[in-house]
Amino acid sequence: MTAATLDLALADSVATEALGAAIAACAGTDGLLLFLHGNLGAGKTTLVRGYLHRLGHGGAVKSPTYTLVEPYELAGHAVYHFDLYRLGDPEELEFLGIRDYLDADAQCLVEWPERGQGVLPAPDLDLTLDYRAEGRLARLESRTARGGGVLECLRRIG
Repeated sequence: MTAATLDLALADSVATEALGAAIAACAGTDGLLLFLHGNLGAGKTTLVRGYLHRLGHGGAVKSPTYTLVEPYELAGHAVYHFDLYRLGDPEELEFLGIRDYLDADAQCLVEWPERGQGVLPAPDLDLTLDYRAEGRLARLESRTARGGGVLECLRRIG
């Protein structure tokens, strides 16, 4: 599949959180593998917070930097938030039982996916957050038909 892209300017953390909520709305309850790229402080966890809040999580959302994965049971389905920043070797994901998490019905949001290269499958969506003079630029790239459907939905809701 040819990757489709969508670039969005994000003025602040509120806009970043709103994008996360919009992605969750477009994904519905179907399985989704979303890779989140960006430097430290770029807003990856902020985006995940918006995603999880849209699905009904009312509590705090922190990056699972030390635990590697934070599971959530929301809207009757599993959502897993991964942060691979401290991963020493991609093979550690096998010890974590990564294949069990990557169930076709689960939604997996993976920060620092490049640290799991060679073990992680290709994502449905790649999302990169880059600093701009004011705010951030979010670039979403679909890698599967599922990811393409989410992008089309985001375009429709503007």
